[in-house]
Amino acid sequence: MKAARIKAPRRPALKKPSNPCVKDPVGVYCRVRPLSLPDQECCIEVIDETTVQIHPPEGYRVFRNGEYRETQYSFKEVFGTLVIQKQLFDVVAKPLVEDLIHGKNGLLFTYGVTGSGKTHTMTGSPGDGGLLPRCLDMIFNSIGPFQAKRFVFKLDDKNGVNVQCEVDALLERQKRDAMPIPKTPSGKRQIDPEFADMINVQDHCKAEEVDEDNVYGVFVSYIEIYNNYIYDLLEETPFEPIKPKPPQSKILREDQNHNMYVTGCTEVEVKSTEEAFEVFWRGQKKRRIANTQLNRESSRSHSVFIIKLAQAPLDADGDNVLQEKEQITLSQLSLVDLAGSERTNRTKAEGNRLREAGNINQSLMTLRTCIEVLRENQMYGTNKMVPYRDSKLTHLFKNYFDGEGKVRMIVCVNPKAEDYEESLQVMRFAEMTQEVEVARPADRPICGLTPGRRFRNQAFREELQRKLEMRGGPISGEAEEQAFSELFLQNFPPLPSCELLDINDDQTLPKVIEVLEKRHKLRQMLTEEIAKTVLAFKTILQEFDSNVASKDNYIQGKLSEKDKIIAEQKMELERLEKKIKTLEYKIDILEKTTTIYEEDKRNLQQELESKSQKLQRQASDKRRMEARLQGMVAETTMKWEKECERRVAAKQLEMQNKLWVKDEKLKQLKAIVTEPKNEKPERPSRVRDREKPLQRSVSPSPAPSAPAVRLRRRRSRSVGERWVDHKPPSNVPTETVMQPQVPHAITVVAASEKALAKCDKYMLTHQELASDGEIETKLIKGDVFKTRGGGQAVQFTEIETLKQESPTGRKRRSSPPNPDQPEDAADSEWTDVETRCSVAVEMRAGSALGPGYQHHAQPKRRKP
Repeated sequence: MKAARIKAPRRPALKKPSNPCVKDPVGVYCRVRPLSLPDQECCIEVIDETTVQIHPPEGYRVFRNGEYRETQYSFKEVFGTLVIQKQLFDVVAKPLVEDLIHGKNGLLFTYGVTGSGKTHTMTGSPGDGGLLPRCLDMIFNSIGPFQAKRFVFKLDDKNGVNVQCEVDALLERQKRDAMPIPKTPSGKRQIDPEFADMINVQDHCKAEEVDEDNVYGVFVSYIEIYNNYIYDLLEETPFEPIKPKPPQSKILREDQNHNMYVTGCTEVEVKSTEEAFEVFWRGQKKRRIANTQLNRESSRSHSVFIIKLAQAPLDADGDNVLQEKEQITLSQLSLVDLAGSERTNRTKAEGNRLREAGNINQSLMTLRTCIEVLRENQMYGTNKMVPYRDSKLTHLFKNYFDGEGKVRMIVCVNPKAEDYEESLQVMRFAEMTQEVEVARPADRPICGLTPGRRFRNQAFREELQRKLEMRGGPISGEAEEQAFSELFLQNFPPLPSCELLDINDDQTLPKVIEVLEKRHKLRQMLTEEIAKTVLAFKTILQEFDSNVASKDNYIQGKLSEKDKIIAEQKMELERLEKKIKTLEYKIDILEKTTTIYEEDKRNLQQELESKSQKLQRQASDKRRMEARLQGMVAETTMKWEKECERRVAAKQLEMQNKLWVKDEKLKQLKAIVTEPKNEKPERPSRVRDREKPLQRSVSPSPAPSAPAVRLRRRRSRSVGERWVDHKPPSNVPTETVMQPQVPHAITVVAASEKALAKCDKYMLTHQELASDGEIETKLIKGDVFKTRGGGQAVQFTEIETLKQESPTGRKRRSSPPNPDQPEDAADSEWTDVETRCSVAVEMRAGSALGPGYQHHAQPKRRKP
């Protein structure tokens, strides 16, 4: 008769665990791979067993304005470059395998940049198997003798499991053996030499406290998430050389227990480590990898290897699987090898590689976002929606973060300096992931059957087989009963011969009667003994029953007392639990309040620091401005003092010049009046005037006729200095007798910094119309000096004026004309006085050589 096919029972809901308040943080471990070349620059070093330190490389420091900042990150445990795979497995993966055998789920994934050793950590290398083959080896070492026969457990298409009877399982095995490609038994399986060294693990690691009264079945599946699509790596597609079909993507669905699974995924039942790893290797060959600038075999997809363990208890006899769905448990362990995050400007990816890198980075960013939201919800008590559905990777494993199993992550880093920025982002994500807590999964239901029934049934069968072998082989039930009768009749006296050969024989019958009487007596004795024995046994049974009843009553009394105590203790526990919940609620409120206050305190401290820095900057700016203004005030004061002194000196000289000119004119008038007319006019001597400033010389009388004026050019006093002669193109040539001549001068039409840099003096020729309409030429002179900013500046010091007057201008008379004199004499006298008085004297400001001269050369004018 076929046994009823039942599905795996629904796992206990997360709302009713044994301890709903217990949460475990995500276990994050760090593994540092060795450098490829010994002379490479290293930016990561291991400080101790739980801390690593990352520092920017030399080039990065220069690029970042010389900033040098070392950062330390803490993990649950750090594995350096010399750590072997076994040590990593014992710490990280072994507890997950033990939980799997005890009916709990687990998730283990490797995370890091491309080329950091994630695939090596998960898969391993020849002669040094990774975490995956070691997990498989530990599973089969632990449940090897307790495995169910093939096809006893059968997975359905809704993430459940069915239990088949021995007949259905046998038919399935026969059907499998009848396939065209026969399956070799696991004991005779030829291991592929390509991966034989990876699974040749000599540790023989086993889990502790394996339930020996259960039967187990192992199923494996292998999928990859490529460009946010899920593909089955174990799916067998028919080969079509003309038009091969592309692999079909799979769909994620939710089962009745709200667990996510891949519908239509191939799940293979395996019975040994070799067979399981052969299935993995078959899928590994289909996984998408490519060659990039950073990694010769870069994974272009996230791979997920799922190990499902179905277990069910044996019945009370220890022979067959218990057909009760509440006692069937299905647990799984997911081993995830994430594709590495990468920067396209470093990998030089383009085309398909660029699209793959974009999808990889997007899925990893979604994982980071989910972790951030989970952390924020747990730390601040918010209830934000976690965006699991934004990526297939996070959607597949959302049950683990919701409390469906234990989660562990291995952060793989490459210490080379080129990966500094990527490694820094990985460290920050790992540090944030450690703060996320996952609810501890509920324990599986306890079976109420007697433990040790498998070995008791096995011992009974071995003992029965031994006795049967001693008697010559197995016997049936009727033969056993017949042998017992023969053994019982052997205790009676033997019957004599009952053959009557003579009619007169009178001895045979009496002997038979005597023997029968003896047998009858013996039978009566045996019957009496049996009756006595039965009576004694009944008495013993009655006494035993009475003792059992009294003990039952005593036990019931004790149990009732214990029940009362337990009830009181339960009430006390409930009261304490309510109090604990109230206190926890208050603690949560206080923690949230403390968090808010601390955040406000940090914000206020930051604001205070920023304002203090701002005030310090303003104070320093104020001090600099004060110093600058003081310097400008001092400089301006000194400049104006010099300017005032110069102007006062110029004004004094101007007044002295005016006085001197008046004195000179008076001298000339006196000389004209007192000296005879035949003497020639004498040009005043500056040297004589300087020697005798208080005496007035007598001016000679003018000559009868004015002598011819010799052409002279006025020379500059600064002969040894370089001058910039600035003559604008708008100036009009004067064609006067006296012209300014400056030696070693650079003549320019516009002032330039280049010309000013080569000279010490500057002269600007400026022309303008005077009030009488004549052209007035001014020579504006100044000193050239360098400025603080590296430029050139001119400080004007003096002005020379060259003025032309028209001959028709106004004339001055020295005295009224004498009417008694003749007309010619009066005219000649007027002309001589005008000629002598027409010499204008101009004193140059700031000069120490005395007055200068300017001849206006007015011609004689005759009276009409």
